[in-house]
Amino acid sequence: MDYSPVVVALVVTVSSVAIIHLLTTRARKSCPANLPPGSLGVPVIGQSLGLLRAMRSSTGDQWVRDRIDRYGPVSKLSLFGTPTVLVAGSAANKFMFFSSALALQQPRSVQRILGEKSILYLHGAEHRRVRGALLEFLRPDMLKMYVGRIDGEVRRHVEENWRGRAAVTVMPLMKRLTFDIISALLFGLERGAARDALAGDFGHMMEGMWAVPVNLPFTAFSRSLRASGRARRVLEGITREKKAGVLGHGKASSGNNDLITCLLGLTDERGERVLSDEEIVDNAMVALIAGHDTSSILMTFMVRQLANDPATLGAMVQEHEEIAKSKADGEALAWEDLAKMKLTWRVAQETLRTVPPIFGSFRRALEDIEFDGYRIPKGWQVC
Repeated sequence: MDYSPVVVALVVTVSSVAIIHLLTTRARKSCPANLPPGSLGVPVIGQSLGLLRAMRSSTGDQWVRDRIDRYGPVSKLSLFGTPTVLVAGSAANKFMFFSSALALQQPRSVQRILGEKSILYLHGAEHRRVRGALLEFLRPDMLKMYVGRIDGEVRRHVEENWRGRAAVTVMPLMKRLTFDIISALLFGLERGAARDALAGDFGHMMEGMWAVPVNLPFTAFSRSLRASGRARRVLEGITREKKAGVLGHGKASSGNNDLITCLLGLTDERGERVLSDEEIVDNAMVALIAGHDTSSILMTFMVRQLANDPATLGAMVQEHEEIAKSKADGEALAWEDLAKMKLTWRVAQETLRTVPPIFGSFRRALEDIEFDGYRIPKGWQVC
């Protein structure tokens, strides 16, 4: 039988509406009692699109305030495919950060992009094991070795992208500078085609991190998953190469003090490796994401704040010129020089206070819990 396009479209539309109605009805029936006020919205999508639009237009704070005005400081909704409870206020902050019944866990969409073995999705002993391994990379004696390398990346970046230009677009440049520094420190990846390709994939990954988790070819989430796969293959290759070097020397070489080499060289009291290859790759992905946006956003807003505050800018310039006088021509900064940047550090802290680089935090309920008289079921997100 020959169906016209109009009939086919009608059937698809009616079927879609029926399925959405069925899912919504089931969701209502399955909801436990005494939940916070609010609506879970359409299955999968929920309120995700509204929040994403607000974040892209820099009105996320207003979106949250409007929701609090409508439902109060505790309300239910659905974000990124998961039932969620939004809480606000000082008591809510204490509950979020100190309750043993909540575990740090990003939405499932983020987990699918970053990997199953990252520190973001572990708790208890497993979380402590991975956290301890990552902290080895951030020991003070390790950090001291990174200053000169960061100095070199910044000098090249300024020479190529800032010097001699009447105007620059700060945010994209800060994002690339941060990516170059982090990829050098985490992966030992030098400048070249491989780093450029990874930077492109990283950009596509970020576009779908906070997207409705629908894996269809035309969606940002699908593009992000594909970019994540390509980036993961690059990091897996780097891990294999560095693993061969560590095994060949019996330990990590002092000249290769990047994150992957450091993690490969960690062993327990039995001489067994602390982290598997998969755990190293997944947590390297998390470290790249975690360090990138926070640092690039902070530096961008510091530039904006200083552009509108000539007095503070002048004092900061003077502070840096005093440090420069003690250095030979072309000599890199050292760890001791950073301790002299007291005003710079205060400006950074004030910028973080006034313009937090992270919009919010997600936790997941490990059991049925109660807050402010409302029930939060096990497995629900709390933000």
